[in-house]
Amino acid sequence: MPYEPPTHTVERSLRATTGAKIIAGVDEVGRGAWAGPVTVCASVTGLRRPPVGLTDSKLITPKRRGELALELEQWVTSYALGHASPEEIDELGMTAALRLAAVRALDGLPVRPDAVILDGKHDYLGQPWRVRTVIKGDQSCVAVAAASVIAKVRRDAMMAELEAESGRYAAFEFAANAGYPSPVHKAALREWGPTPQHRMTWAYLDALPQWRHLKKIRVPAETAALESGGQLGFDF
Repeated sequence: MPYEPPTHTVERSLRATTGAKIIAGVDEVGRGAWAGPVTVCASVTGLRRPPVGLTDSKLITPKRRGELALELEQWVTSYALGHASPEEIDELGMTAALRLAAVRALDGLPVRPDAVILDGKHDYLGQPWRVRTVIKGDQSCVAVAAASVIAKVRRDAMMAELEAESGRYAAFEFAANAGYPSPVHKAALREWGPTPQHRMTWAYLDALPQWRHLKKIRVPAETAALESGGQLGFDF
């Protein structure tokens, strides 16, 4: 199915209305996974014509996605990645972990952006960044689409490396599912329980009676200062 290619419309609008010259597109991957980090890529592309076939990473085959990521890493003006670990996700909650990963990515760029285009409708980045949120920005905005592809390929590679480095993770097939809840992943959890790569505050543990005792309760920082306990809902 053909898709409309992304454009620089939002970048041009930001330049015209705010005077921003350096604009970064930001996208995340791994938010809905049960294991592994959440990864954010920040990319700066300028207003050049993008490589053919660029769109949301989820709409591209794995083979083409890998090829396109290599092309994009050479084509973009600059890019950087930021990660928040499973431990940080459990400690902070997903929204704060996303912000942490995004700030790490933006701080990794050689020049601080004047503005940020953030995929989605929720601004999890906030001040002091000048943010424009764009629903389906990974399909419509060149810089966000580039960030989407690079983030997906890099995080998938990280999860494959985890599986290759430790026999403990072989049963989970992270190279195939990238930490998302595939049937094989679910079966391995039932048999072997969660690993250090799993998010231990998440609700999937409620469905695993033999491992439910390992579930952690996240206490908000403001609550922890006043009370000794508490529980939040889960971010998916």
